[in-house]
Amino acid sequence: MDRVLLFGARFVRLFAYGLLSVVLVLYLAALGLSEERIGLLLSLTLLGDTVVSLFLTTSADRLGRRRTLCIGAALMIVAALAFASTRSFPLLLAAAIVGVLSPSGGEIGPFLSVEQAALAGIVRADRRTTVFAWYNLTGSVATALGALTGGILCRSASGRGLADAALFRPAVLAYGALGLVMGALFVALSPAVELAPSARAGSAATLPTARDELRLGLGPSRRVVLGLSALFSVDAFAGGLVLQSLLAYWLHLRFGLDPDALGRVFFGANLLAGASALTAGWLARRYGLLNTMVFTHLPSNVLLMLVPLMPNAAAAIAVLLARFSISQMDVPTRQAYLMAVVTPAERSAAAGVTTVARSLGAVLSPALAGKMLASSALQSLPFFVAGALKIVYDLALWRGFRAVGAEGERTIEPERGSS
Repeated sequence: MDRVLLFGARFVRLFAYGLLSVVLVLYLAALGLSEERIGLLLSLTLLGDTVVSLFLTTSADRLGRRRTLCIGAALMIVAALAFASTRSFPLLLAAAIVGVLSPSGGEIGPFLSVEQAALAGIVRADRRTTVFAWYNLTGSVATALGALTGGILCRSASGRGLADAALFRPAVLAYGALGLVMGALFVALSPAVELAPSARAGSAATLPTARDELRLGLGPSRRVVLGLSALFSVDAFAGGLVLQSLLAYWLHLRFGLDPDALGRVFFGANLLAGASALTAGWLARRYGLLNTMVFTHLPSNVLLMLVPLMPNAAAAIAVLLARFSISQMDVPTRQAYLMAVVTPAERSAAAGVTTVARSLGAVLSPALAGKMLASSALQSLPFFVAGALKIVYDLALWRGFRAVGAEGERTIEPERGSS
């Protein structure tokens, strides 16, 4: 039952993220914000997420995983209500920093880290990659449906005579309502999702203590986790230049696509991304987790750099869809790899630290992308910079963690007592 609830919460959350990502930048522009201010707001959204997530995820096993997830849902509701009720830039900034908003259509907040740790504790170790693949597919399908729904809501609002910011406000309010639904699912979770007493007792030396707080709740896996976090932050910086909301805005600027058309584009894109994640388990068993992470990611980055070179909307969308069809194969393998190379007592903290590293890495890039989008001569630059940096990340990851990858993958055996 807990697995169903966690998957259900993932679906509701990513549906909300997908819904908002298609309209967020358009909504902020309709409120009168310039591209530079929009980029700054998105950057501060990610910065606030970094601080909030760092505290919540590294404290999740002390606060309780269910309680941590409920706090995250509450912050999601607060952010939506604030964004729907004010045009004041300072108030929007405050809500962006404190609340939970996803400008990328992907995970933000403490949810992913805590849910990964909970799932790792209730499924067998040899099934984690497959479970994480389905977990990511659930999110991709939800994001796709959310993006499609965001476009439909805007079309419906337009049909009722709404215009400007009011055209997008129903989607923002729906985001908050979905946060409430997600909170109800978290409340229904059983105590089984918490860190098991046996793991706590058996790993006492690695559990976060008062002395360990400065070590971010990590024990013997600290060096590996911090090394991975550094590389993940580079990948996230690059990804922050091409957030889904920024991609939607770029397509709107370059080819004049309206929210309804953008919703259909990202509906297809996220469905392809989800389907690609399903093949990750088979590839990982055949070629290894690290090889799957790297060698499926490289060609997707080349495709990313080709998008702005396309002569028309149809060609650009086709290349973008091709990129989405392989871009997410590294995600479930990355999650399974991380859970394999740390002890059970470190899983929440390790997932939290790496997730926070990704958020921190992406803090500056939306602001930089906003400046580029404000200049007609530089509007395509985010694609080239992002693709190049992601290729550097892939090569550095493969070179730096081949030995750790082999050791980590040897640990992926059925754990005694797991089910």
